[in-house]
Amino acid sequence: MLTGIKLRAHPTEAQKQVLSQWMGCARFIWNAKCDEERYYRTFARKYYPIGAYAPVDQTAAQFKDAELTPWLSGCPSQILRNAAVNWYQTYQKFMKGICGRPKHHPKTDRASMHLTRELFRFDTCADGNIRLFIGSKTNNIGYLSFKAHGRFNLPNSLYIRKERGQYFVSFCYENGKPEGAGYADNLAMLAGSSREWLEENTLGVDRGVSIPVQAGDLRFDHSAEQKKQLTQSARYIKRLQRRMTRQVKGSNRRNKTKYRLSCYYAKQGNVRADFSHQTSRKLVNSASVIIFEALQTQRMTKKAKPKQDESGHYLPNHAKAKSGLNKAILNVGWHRIEAFTKYKAKAEGKACFRISAAYTSQECSLCGYTHPDNRKTQSAFICASCGHTDHADRNAAYVIKKRGIAFILNPGTGLVNDNELTTGRQITGSKTRKAKSPARSRSTVKKDKGGTHLLLEA
Repeated sequence: MLTGIKLRAHPTEAQKQVLSQWMGCARFIWNAKCDEERYYRTFARKYYPIGAYAPVDQTAAQFKDAELTPWLSGCPSQILRNAAVNWYQTYQKFMKGICGRPKHHPKTDRASMHLTRELFRFDTCADGNIRLFIGSKTNNIGYLSFKAHGRFNLPNSLYIRKERGQYFVSFCYENGKPEGAGYADNLAMLAGSSREWLEENTLGVDRGVSIPVQAGDLRFDHSAEQKKQLTQSARYIKRLQRRMTRQVKGSNRRNKTKYRLSCYYAKQGNVRADFSHQTSRKLVNSASVIIFEALQTQRMTKKAKPKQDESGHYLPNHAKAKSGLNKAILNVGWHRIEAFTKYKAKAEGKACFRISAAYTSQECSLCGYTHPDNRKTQSAFICASCGHTDHADRNAAYVIKKRGIAFILNPGTGLVNDNELTTGRQITGSKTRKAKSPARSRSTVKKDKGGTHLLLEA
Protein backbone atom coordinates (compact mmCIF):
# COMPACT_ATOMS: atom_id res chain seq x y z
CA MET A 1 0.00 0.00 0.00
CA LEU A 2 1.04 3.60 -0.51
CA THR A 3 2.88 5.35 2.31
CA GLY A 4 3.79 9.02 2.46
CA ILE A 5 6.90 10.58 3.96
CA LYS A 6 8.07 14.16 4.44
CA LEU A 7 11.79 14.93 4.76
CA ARG A 8 13.48 18.17 5.76
CA ALA A 9 15.83 19.50 3.07
CA HIS A 10 18.79 21.85 3.55
CA PRO A 11 19.66 23.54 0.24
CA THR A 12 22.51 25.98 -0.17
CA GLU A 13 21.90 29.67 -0.88
CA ALA A 14 22.49 29.15 -4.60
CA GLN A 15 20.13 26.16 -4.62
CA LYS A 16 17.47 28.17 -2.79
CA GLN A 17 17.54 30.84 -5.46
CA VAL A 18 17.17 28.33 -8.30
CA LEU A 19 14.42 26.37 -6.51
CA SER A 20 12.47 29.59 -5.87
CA GLN A 21 12.75 30.49 -9.56
CA TRP A 22 11.53 27.07 -10.67
CA MET A 23 8.61 27.23 -8.21
CA GLY A 24 7.72 30.67 -9.57
CA CYS A 25 7.69 29.29 -13.13
CA ALA A 26 5.39 26.45 -12.05
CA ARG A 27 3.06 28.96 -10.40
CA PHE A 28 3.10 31.09 -13.56
CA ILE A 29 1.99 28.13 -15.70
CA TRP A 30 -0.81 27.26 -13.25
CA ASN A 31 -2.12 30.83 -13.25
CA ALA A 32 -1.78 31.05 -17.04
CA LYS A 33 -3.93 27.92 -17.44
CA CYS A 34 -6.54 29.46 -15.15
CA ASP A 35 -6.63 32.63 -17.25
CA GLU A 36 -6.72 30.66 -20.48
CA GLU A 37 -9.67 28.55 -19.33
CA ARG A 38 -11.58 31.63 -18.17
CA TYR A 39 -10.99 33.39 -21.50
CA TYR A 40 -12.14 30.40 -23.57
CA ARG A 41 -15.14 29.87 -21.30
CA THR A 42 -16.25 33.49 -21.73
CA PHE A 43 -15.66 33.37 -25.50
CA ALA A 44 -17.61 30.12 -25.87
CA ARG A 45 -20.57 31.48 -23.93
CA LYS A 46 -20.84 34.47 -26.29
CA TYR A 47 -19.91 33.13 -29.70
CA TYR A 48 -19.93 29.29 -29.79
CA PRO A 49 -23.01 27.51 -31.13
CA ILE A 50 -25.20 25.46 -28.85
CA GLY A 51 -23.58 22.13 -28.01
CA ALA A 52 -20.01 23.36 -28.53
CA TYR A 53 -17.70 23.98 -25.58
CA ALA A 54 -14.40 25.66 -24.97
CA PRO A 55 -11.26 23.50 -25.32
CA VAL A 56 -9.56 22.38 -22.12
CA ASP A 57 -6.18 20.69 -22.41
CA GLN A 58 -2.91 20.23 -20.53
CA THR A 59 -0.51 21.92 -22.95
CA ALA A 60 1.92 24.58 -21.76
CA ALA A 61 4.22 25.21 -24.74
CA GLN A 62 2.13 28.19 -25.89
CA PHE A 63 3.21 30.17 -22.83
CA LYS A 64 6.93 30.02 -23.67
CA ASP A 65 8.02 33.06 -25.65
CA ALA A 66 11.49 34.53 -26.11
CA GLU A 67 10.20 38.12 -25.76
CA LEU A 68 7.24 37.90 -23.37
CA THR A 69 8.35 35.09 -21.03
CA PRO A 70 12.11 34.62 -21.43
CA TRP A 71 12.50 33.38 -17.84
CA LEU A 72 10.59 30.18 -18.64
CA SER A 73 13.47 29.03 -20.84
CA GLY A 74 15.71 28.77 -17.79
CA CYS A 75 13.35 26.28 -16.11
CA PRO A 76 13.28 22.58 -17.06
CA SER A 77 10.39 21.96 -19.42
CA GLN A 78 9.25 18.96 -17.34
CA ILE A 79 8.39 21.28 -14.43
CA LEU A 80 6.21 23.42 -16.71
CA ARG A 81 4.57 20.31 -18.12
CA ASN A 82 3.87 18.91 -14.65
CA ALA A 83 2.26 22.17 -13.55
CA ALA A 84 -0.07 22.11 -16.57
CA VAL A 85 -0.90 18.43 -16.02
CA ASN A 86 -1.70 19.05 -12.34
CA TRP A 87 -3.98 21.92 -13.34
CA TYR A 88 -5.76 19.71 -15.88
CA GLN A 89 -6.25 16.91 -13.36
CA THR A 90 -7.66 19.38 -10.85
CA TYR A 91 -10.04 20.70 -13.49
CA GLN A 92 -11.22 17.15 -14.24
CA LYS A 93 -11.93 16.67 -10.53
CA PHE A 94 -13.88 19.92 -10.60
CA MET A 95 -16.02 18.63 -13.47
CA LYS A 96 -16.74 15.48 -11.46
CA GLY A 97 -17.82 17.52 -8.44
CA ILE A 98 -14.93 16.49 -6.20
CA CYS A 99 -13.44 19.94 -5.71
CA GLY A 100 -13.83 23.55 -6.80
CA ARG A 101 -12.64 25.25 -9.95
CA PRO A 102 -8.83 25.77 -10.07
CA LYS A 103 -7.93 29.24 -8.79
CA HIS A 104 -4.93 31.52 -8.97
CA HIS A 105 -1.98 30.78 -6.70
CA PRO A 106 -0.73 34.03 -5.11
CA LYS A 107 2.93 34.80 -4.63
CA THR A 108 3.69 34.07 -0.97
CA ASP A 109 6.44 32.47 1.09
CA ARG A 110 4.77 29.09 0.45
CA ALA A 111 5.42 27.42 -2.88
CA SER A 112 5.90 23.95 -4.36
CA MET A 113 6.77 22.12 -7.55
CA HIS A 114 6.16 18.61 -8.82
CA LEU A 115 9.11 16.57 -10.09
CA THR A 116 8.81 13.33 -12.06
CA ARG A 117 11.47 10.68 -12.56
CA GLU A 118 13.23 12.66 -15.29
CA LEU A 119 14.21 15.38 -12.81
CA PHE A 120 15.55 13.49 -9.80
CA ARG A 121 17.38 10.37 -8.75
CA PHE A 122 18.53 8.81 -5.49
CA ASP A 123 22.17 7.74 -5.41
CA THR A 124 23.66 5.49 -2.73
CA CYS A 125 27.17 6.43 -1.66
CA ALA A 126 29.93 4.04 -0.64
CA ASP A 127 29.23 4.77 3.04
CA GLY A 128 25.56 3.82 2.63
CA ASN A 129 24.15 7.37 2.70
CA ILE A 130 21.48 8.31 0.16
CA ARG A 131 21.88 11.47 -1.92
CA LEU A 132 19.17 13.23 -3.95
CA PHE A 133 20.10 14.73 -7.33
CA ILE A 134 17.66 17.41 -8.60
CA GLY A 135 17.39 18.49 -12.23
CA SER A 136 18.19 17.23 -15.69
CA LYS A 137 21.63 16.57 -17.17
CA THR A 138 21.98 20.08 -18.58
CA ASN A 139 19.91 22.04 -16.04
CA ASN A 140 20.30 20.95 -12.44
CA ILE A 141 21.17 22.16 -8.95
CA GLY A 142 23.31 19.16 -8.04
CA TYR A 143 22.75 17.12 -4.90
CA LEU A 144 20.16 18.40 -2.43
CA SER A 145 20.98 17.68 1.19
CA PHE A 146 18.11 16.21 3.21
CA LYS A 147 17.55 14.42 6.52
CA ALA A 148 16.29 10.85 6.12
CA HIS A 149 14.58 9.98 9.41
CA GLY A 150 13.29 6.63 8.14
CA ARG A 151 13.65 4.04 5.44
CA PHE A 152 11.75 4.41 2.20
CA ASN A 153 11.49 2.94 -1.30
CA LEU A 154 12.15 4.85 -4.50
CA PRO A 155 9.14 6.94 -5.59
CA ASN A 156 7.91 7.73 -9.09
CA SER A 157 7.51 11.44 -8.34
CA LEU A 158 8.04 13.87 -5.51
CA TYR A 159 7.22 17.39 -4.36
CA ILE A 160 9.62 20.04 -3.15
CA ARG A 161 7.88 22.57 -0.92
CA LYS A 162 8.96 25.82 0.68
CA GLU A 163 7.35 27.08 3.90
CA ARG A 164 8.64 29.97 6.03
CA GLY A 165 12.04 29.72 4.38
CA GLN A 166 12.26 25.98 5.13
CA TYR A 167 12.37 23.36 2.40
CA PHE A 168 10.80 19.89 2.46
CA VAL A 169 10.82 16.86 0.15
CA SER A 170 7.65 14.74 0.26
CA PHE A 171 6.53 11.73 -1.76
CA CYS A 172 4.56 8.48 -1.65
CA TYR A 173 5.97 5.00 -2.20
CA GLU A 174 4.87 1.38 -2.05
CA ASN A 175 5.86 -0.18 1.26
CA GLY A 176 5.19 -3.75 0.12
CA LYS A 177 2.33 -4.37 2.55
CA PRO A 178 -1.09 -5.52 1.28
CA GLU A 179 -3.85 -2.95 0.87
CA GLY A 180 -6.24 -2.87 3.81
CA ALA A 181 -9.85 -3.95 3.47
CA GLY A 182 -12.50 -1.37 2.61
CA TYR A 183 -15.27 -0.20 4.91
CA ALA A 184 -17.88 -2.39 3.24
CA ASP A 185 -15.67 -5.47 3.53
CA ASN A 186 -15.00 -4.77 7.20
CA LEU A 187 -18.69 -4.37 7.88
CA ALA A 188 -19.47 -7.66 6.11
CA MET A 189 -16.82 -9.50 8.14
CA LEU A 190 -17.93 -8.01 11.46
CA ALA A 191 -21.60 -8.81 10.80
CA GLY A 192 -20.92 -12.44 11.70
CA SER A 193 -19.17 -11.64 14.99
CA SER A 194 -20.74 -12.35 18.34
CA ARG A 195 -21.94 -9.61 20.64
CA GLU A 196 -19.49 -10.72 23.34
CA TRP A 197 -16.51 -10.30 21.00
CA LEU A 198 -17.71 -6.88 19.89
CA GLU A 199 -18.18 -5.76 23.48
CA GLU A 200 -14.57 -6.62 24.25
CA ASN A 201 -12.98 -5.25 21.05
CA THR A 202 -15.05 -2.15 20.24
CA LEU A 203 -14.18 1.34 21.38
CA GLY A 204 -16.54 4.31 21.25
CA VAL A 205 -14.86 7.71 20.92
CA ASP A 206 -16.45 10.92 22.17
CA ARG A 207 -14.78 14.22 21.26
CA GLY A 208 -15.23 17.43 23.17
CA VAL A 209 -13.63 20.74 24.07
CA SER A 210 -12.91 20.30 27.76
CA ILE A 211 -11.73 16.72 27.18
CA PRO A 212 -10.53 16.37 23.57
CA VAL A 213 -10.98 12.58 23.34
CA GLN A 214 -12.82 10.21 25.68
CA ALA A 215 -12.69 6.56 24.55
CA GLY A 216 -14.45 4.44 27.15
CA ASP A 217 -12.30 4.62 30.29
CA LEU A 218 -9.40 6.13 28.31
CA ARG A 219 -8.99 9.89 28.34
CA PHE A 220 -6.67 11.85 26.05
CA ASP A 221 -5.72 15.47 26.53
CA HIS A 222 -2.79 17.74 25.71
CA SER A 223 0.15 17.36 28.05
CA ALA A 224 1.20 20.17 30.36
CA GLU A 225 4.11 21.03 28.04
CA GLN A 226 1.84 21.09 24.99
CA LYS A 227 -0.66 23.37 26.74
CA LYS A 228 2.19 25.65 27.75
CA GLN A 229 3.47 25.86 24.18
CA LEU A 230 -0.01 26.58 22.80
CA THR A 231 -0.62 29.30 25.39
CA GLN A 232 2.74 30.97 24.83
CA SER A 233 2.34 30.88 21.05
CA ALA A 234 -1.14 32.40 21.30
CA ARG A 235 0.20 35.20 23.51
CA TYR A 236 3.06 35.99 21.11
CA ILE A 237 0.71 35.84 18.12
CA LYS A 238 -1.60 38.40 19.69
CA ARG A 239 1.35 40.69 20.46
CA LEU A 240 2.83 40.42 16.98
CA GLN A 241 -0.54 41.02 15.31
CA ARG A 242 -0.88 44.30 17.19
CA ARG A 243 2.63 45.28 16.16
CA MET A 244 2.02 44.43 12.51
CA THR A 245 -1.07 46.66 12.34
CA ARG A 246 1.14 49.70 13.11
CA GLN A 247 3.83 48.87 10.54
CA VAL A 248 3.95 50.02 6.93
CA LYS A 249 2.92 47.45 4.35
CA GLY A 250 5.86 46.25 2.30
CA SER A 251 8.49 47.38 4.81
CA ASN A 252 11.27 45.09 5.96
CA ARG A 253 10.20 45.26 9.60
CA ARG A 254 6.67 44.26 8.72
CA ASN A 255 8.00 41.33 6.71
CA LYS A 256 10.09 40.23 9.70
CA THR A 257 7.05 40.45 11.95
CA LYS A 258 5.02 38.46 9.45
CA TYR A 259 7.71 35.78 9.36
CA ARG A 260 7.74 35.51 13.16
CA LEU A 261 3.95 35.19 13.12
CA SER A 262 4.14 32.32 10.65
CA CYS A 263 6.67 30.54 12.88
CA TYR A 264 4.38 30.70 15.92
CA TYR A 265 1.41 29.52 13.86
CA ALA A 266 3.53 26.63 12.60
CA LYS A 267 4.51 25.79 16.16
CA GLN A 268 0.85 25.54 17.16
CA GLY A 269 0.16 23.34 14.13
CA ASN A 270 3.04 21.04 15.04
CA VAL A 271 1.71 20.64 18.59
CA ARG A 272 -1.76 19.75 17.31
CA ALA A 273 -0.35 17.32 14.76
CA ASP A 274 1.78 15.64 17.42
CA PHE A 275 -1.22 15.25 19.73
CA SER A 276 -3.35 13.87 16.89
CA HIS A 277 -0.69 11.32 15.92
CA GLN A 278 -0.16 10.11 19.48
CA THR A 279 -3.87 9.89 20.24
CA SER A 280 -4.77 8.09 17.00
CA ARG A 281 -1.97 5.57 17.53
CA LYS A 282 -3.18 4.77 21.05
CA LEU A 283 -6.76 4.41 19.82
CA VAL A 284 -5.76 1.96 17.09
CA ASN A 285 -3.67 -0.08 19.54
CA SER A 286 -6.53 -0.26 22.06
CA ALA A 287 -9.28 -1.90 20.00
CA SER A 288 -10.12 -3.71 16.76
CA VAL A 289 -13.26 -1.69 16.01
CA ILE A 290 -13.35 2.07 16.55
CA ILE A 291 -16.58 4.09 16.40
CA PHE A 292 -16.62 7.87 15.98
CA GLU A 293 -19.41 10.40 15.94
CA ALA A 294 -20.16 11.91 12.54
CA LEU A 295 -19.37 15.47 13.57
CA GLN A 296 -19.73 18.23 10.99
CA THR A 297 -16.78 20.33 12.16
CA GLN A 298 -17.00 22.81 9.30
CA ARG A 299 -20.63 23.58 10.05
CA MET A 300 -20.09 23.66 13.80
CA THR A 301 -17.38 26.33 13.49
CA LYS A 302 -19.26 28.83 11.32
CA LYS A 303 -19.40 32.46 12.34
CA ALA A 304 -22.40 33.78 14.23
CA LYS A 305 -24.97 35.33 11.92
CA PRO A 306 -25.85 39.01 12.55
CA LYS A 307 -29.31 39.78 13.95
CA GLN A 308 -31.38 42.86 13.14
CA ASP A 309 -34.63 44.18 14.49
CA GLU A 310 -37.44 45.69 12.45
CA SER A 311 -35.77 49.12 12.36
CA GLY A 312 -32.50 47.69 11.04
CA HIS A 313 -30.49 47.99 14.27
CA TYR A 314 -28.15 45.12 15.03
CA LEU A 315 -28.95 43.02 18.09
CA PRO A 316 -26.52 41.08 20.31
CA ASN A 317 -25.78 37.69 18.72
CA HIS A 318 -23.08 36.39 21.11
CA ALA A 319 -20.50 36.52 18.32
CA LYS A 320 -17.61 36.76 20.78
CA ALA A 321 -18.67 33.63 22.63
CA LYS A 322 -19.22 31.77 19.35
CA SER A 323 -15.77 32.79 18.13
CA GLY A 324 -14.24 31.49 21.35
CA LEU A 325 -16.07 28.18 20.96
CA ASN A 326 -14.94 27.87 17.33
CA LYS A 327 -11.34 28.53 18.36
CA ALA A 328 -11.53 25.89 21.09
CA ILE A 329 -12.98 23.29 18.69
CA LEU A 330 -10.36 23.93 16.02
CA ASN A 331 -7.59 23.93 18.63
CA VAL A 332 -8.40 20.32 19.55
CA GLY A 333 -8.38 19.00 15.99
CA TRP A 334 -11.42 16.71 15.89
CA HIS A 335 -11.25 16.04 12.16
CA ARG A 336 -7.50 15.41 12.13
CA ILE A 337 -7.74 12.86 14.95
CA GLU A 338 -10.43 10.96 13.05
CA ALA A 339 -8.52 11.12 9.75
CA PHE A 340 -5.30 9.85 11.33
CA THR A 341 -7.15 7.05 13.08
CA LYS A 342 -8.83 5.96 9.84
CA TYR A 343 -5.65 5.49 7.83
CA LYS A 344 -3.76 3.87 10.72
CA ALA A 345 -6.60 1.46 11.39
CA LYS A 346 -6.69 0.51 7.70
CA ALA A 347 -2.94 -0.15 7.73
CA GLU A 348 -3.37 -2.40 10.78
CA GLY A 349 -6.33 -4.28 9.28
CA LYS A 350 -8.80 -2.85 11.77
CA ALA A 351 -12.22 -1.26 11.27
CA CYS A 352 -13.16 2.38 11.82
CA PHE A 353 -16.76 3.59 11.41
CA ARG A 354 -18.91 6.61 12.21
CA ILE A 355 -22.44 6.88 13.53
CA SER A 356 -24.90 9.74 13.85
CA ALA A 357 -24.10 12.10 16.72
CA ALA A 358 -27.75 12.86 17.52
CA TYR A 359 -28.52 12.79 21.28
CA THR A 360 -25.39 10.85 22.23
CA SER A 361 -24.79 13.29 25.12
CA GLN A 362 -28.38 13.02 26.39
CA GLU A 363 -28.87 9.24 26.28
CA CYS A 364 -28.19 6.99 29.25
CA SER A 365 -25.70 4.22 28.49
CA LEU A 366 -27.51 1.79 30.85
CA CYS A 367 -31.24 2.18 30.29
CA GLY A 368 -31.24 4.17 27.04
CA TYR A 369 -33.46 6.96 28.42
CA THR A 370 -32.90 10.17 26.42
CA HIS A 371 -33.74 13.61 27.78
CA PRO A 372 -32.01 17.02 27.93
CA ASP A 373 -32.31 17.03 31.73
CA ASN A 374 -29.93 14.07 31.95
CA ARG A 375 -26.99 16.43 31.34
CA LYS A 376 -27.49 19.68 33.18
CA THR A 377 -23.78 20.58 33.34
CA GLN A 378 -20.79 20.04 31.13
CA SER A 379 -19.32 17.15 33.13
CA ALA A 380 -22.13 15.62 35.19
CA PHE A 381 -24.56 13.06 33.76
CA ILE A 382 -27.47 11.92 35.95
CA CYS A 383 -30.15 9.80 34.32
CA ALA A 384 -33.62 11.03 35.27
CA SER A 385 -35.06 7.54 34.77
CA CYS A 386 -32.70 5.01 36.40
CA GLY A 387 -30.48 7.37 38.38
CA HIS A 388 -27.25 6.30 36.64
CA THR A 389 -24.43 8.74 37.42
CA ASP A 390 -21.26 9.11 35.36
CA HIS A 391 -19.02 11.66 33.70
CA ALA A 392 -20.88 13.04 30.70
CA ASP A 393 -18.10 12.34 28.18
CA ARG A 394 -17.54 8.81 29.48
CA ASN A 395 -21.26 8.07 29.29
CA ALA A 396 -21.37 9.42 25.72
CA ALA A 397 -18.44 7.20 24.73
CA TYR A 398 -20.32 4.12 25.94
CA VAL A 399 -23.47 5.27 24.12
CA ILE A 400 -21.46 5.55 20.89
CA LYS A 401 -20.04 2.07 21.44
CA LYS A 402 -23.51 0.66 22.16
CA ARG A 403 -25.00 2.19 19.03
CA GLY A 404 -22.09 1.03 16.89
CA ILE A 405 -22.46 -2.57 18.01
CA ALA A 406 -26.21 -2.43 17.34
CA PHE A 407 -25.56 -1.18 13.80
CA ILE A 408 -22.97 -3.87 13.10
CA LEU A 409 -25.24 -6.70 14.27
CA ASN A 410 -28.26 -5.36 12.35
CA PRO A 411 -28.48 -7.19 9.00
CA GLY A 412 -30.00 -4.11 7.34
CA THR A 413 -27.08 -1.81 8.11
CA GLY A 414 -25.38 -0.02 5.22
CA LEU A 415 -22.87 2.75 4.67
CA VAL A 416 -23.40 6.37 3.69
CA ASN A 417 -20.85 9.17 3.37
CA ASP A 418 -17.91 6.81 3.06
CA ASN A 419 -17.94 5.00 6.43
CA GLU A 420 -21.04 6.14 8.35
CA LEU A 421 -23.27 3.33 9.61
CA THR A 422 -27.00 3.66 9.06
CA THR A 423 -30.08 1.57 8.37
CA GLY A 424 -33.44 1.75 6.64
CA ARG A 425 -34.53 4.57 4.39
CA GLN A 426 -31.37 6.61 4.96
CA ILE A 427 -29.38 4.19 2.77
CA THR A 428 -31.57 4.33 -0.31
CA GLY A 429 -32.90 7.82 0.34
CA SER A 430 -29.59 9.66 0.67
CA LYS A 431 -28.69 11.97 -2.16
CA THR A 432 -25.77 11.04 -4.34
CA ARG A 433 -23.35 13.72 -5.46
CA LYS A 434 -23.75 14.03 -9.20
CA ALA A 435 -21.00 14.97 -11.58
CA LYS A 436 -21.08 18.60 -12.58
CA SER A 437 -22.49 19.11 -16.02
CA PRO A 438 -23.09 22.19 -18.15
CA ALA A 439 -26.26 23.98 -17.17
CA ARG A 440 -28.28 26.62 -18.94
CA SER A 441 -25.15 28.56 -19.90
CA ARG A 442 -22.47 26.53 -21.62
CA SER A 443 -19.75 27.95 -19.38
CA THR A 444 -21.44 27.43 -15.99
CA VAL A 445 -22.04 24.32 -13.95
CA LYS A 446 -24.57 23.44 -11.27
CA LYS A 447 -23.59 21.92 -7.96
CA ASP A 448 -25.63 19.14 -6.43
CA LYS A 449 -25.05 19.03 -2.71
CA GLY A 450 -25.03 15.70 -0.94
CA GLY A 451 -22.80 12.74 -0.33
CA THR A 452 -22.04 9.48 -2.01
CA HIS A 453 -23.58 6.36 -0.51
CA LEU A 454 -22.95 2.66 -0.67
CA LEU A 455 -25.61 0.02 -0.19
CA LEU A 456 -24.36 -3.17 1.47
CA GLU A 457 -26.33 -6.27 0.63
CA ALA A 458 -27.16 -8.39 3.65
